[in-house]
Amino acid sequence: MTKTAAIIGGGVIGGGWAARFLLNGWNVRVFDPDPEAERKIGEVMANARAALPMLYDVALPDEGALTFHGSIAEAVEGAEWVQESVSERLDLKHKVMAEIQGASTAPIGSSTSGFKPSELQQGAPDPSRIMVAHPFNPVYLLPLIEIVPSPETDEAAIAAAEEILTSVGLYPLRVRKEIDAHIADRFLEAVWREALWLVKDGVATTEEIDNAIRFGFGIRWAQMGLFETYRVAGGEAGMRHFMAQFGPALKWPWTKLMDVPEFTPELVDMIADQSDAQSGHLSIRELEKKRDKNLIAMMRALRQQGNASGRLINTHQRTIRQLPRAANPLVTQDRVVPVDWTDLNGHMNEGRYGQLFSDAAEEVIAYVSADEAAPLAGTSEDYAARGFNYFTVETTTKYLAETHAGERIVVHTRITEGRGKKLRCLHEMKRASDGEVMATCDQLMLHVSLETRRTCEPSDEVLKKVEALAALHAKEN
Repeated sequence: MTKTAAIIGGGVIGGGWAARFLLNGWNVRVFDPDPEAERKIGEVMANARAALPMLYDVALPDEGALTFHGSIAEAVEGAEWVQESVSERLDLKHKVMAEIQGASTAPIGSSTSGFKPSELQQGAPDPSRIMVAHPFNPVYLLPLIEIVPSPETDEAAIAAAEEILTSVGLYPLRVRKEIDAHIADRFLEAVWREALWLVKDGVATTEEIDNAIRFGFGIRWAQMGLFETYRVAGGEAGMRHFMAQFGPALKWPWTKLMDVPEFTPELVDMIADQSDAQSGHLSIRELEKKRDKNLIAMMRALRQQGNASGRLINTHQRTIRQLPRAANPLVTQDRVVPVDWTDLNGHMNEGRYGQLFSDAAEEVIAYVSADEAAPLAGTSEDYAARGFNYFTVETTTKYLAETHAGERIVVHTRITEGRGKKLRCLHEMKRASDGEVMATCDQLMLHVSLETRRTCEPSDEVLKKVEALAALHAKEN
């Protein structure tokens, strides 16, 4: 049964929330009095549809329905989750919370970056259902959500929030205590203050500061965070040595974190002019697309290593992956071509066709080796763990049409030979939108014992499935 989320406030953050839920199969009901809300959310959705599917090697769930409503009460009707993303005005948030709770008993997450949950709960009909659920832009790509409850927030509501957010690929981080600006924004505020001083004092330009981050510690933070990075910096002696070595530097007058530069018109002009010189040649939409592609490529690299946000995506993918079902042909891949699969010509690199057809073969192996007690849980890794697998000994690939980043593709696979140790597949890669065949691959595999590293006969159960597929695929459609 399709679930429903209500989004109250459809700006950049609200639109990102709508995209995250919608692209994970939820129906989304939106309230925003802005007459431009549908257009603005539509533009965010266009970016999200191009970006989020590239993180995964399987198709996302079918989109839910996106609807716009004339009142808060109408928007929250039937919602399992309500996300408030209105302007950072406490009086407005109090008014919105009261309207939501006048029509819904669903848990409410606030996107606020500054207010504490106890402040949001003041005067609320049911404070136990209100908490902070602070995201990061773009919400449809960045997984961190800071969950901040107050002592009055119901534990069941918090648990429900964590389950819901995890189900759409997010990472809910529970903040132990109420604190202004939560956790992440306090770091950002510290870096922001120091950056303002560096610009004001003429030490660095906006571009030089950005370069210091993106070519240096920003990359380390993306995969290892702060404390683990410094643990490594301590060498073999670890964190204790690092603290002993660099701890005294904390007393040196390196930073101005306890002081704030005066926001004079001159400082604003200096920063704005430098920022224009740095990236004013690109529109905001172009910058968003550049940002999204960079994030996708970095997170996909972390997926391969199974670290940080990459591990989270791998975990989420396992919850939305579906094993092929017996059909003529088998659907062994259904996915979007990611940006890191393209080359200088702008189309999919030929090496990635091999990856795609290899992934398709892995799904065939998963199907024929799946445990009858859990037919949708099998993977080729599971079969390898049992000491067996199929090894490819020969492939012939034909490239028939260009394939570009962002295109949704499917692979249809037929077993053309399935007897004894042999498993031969014919894969057809097709554009999902029109069914055009873009490439084919004839692949011969042999069954192997991973203990002896030699060919061997598959079990009767596996061979039975292989032969059944070969017989099914021998029939004309």
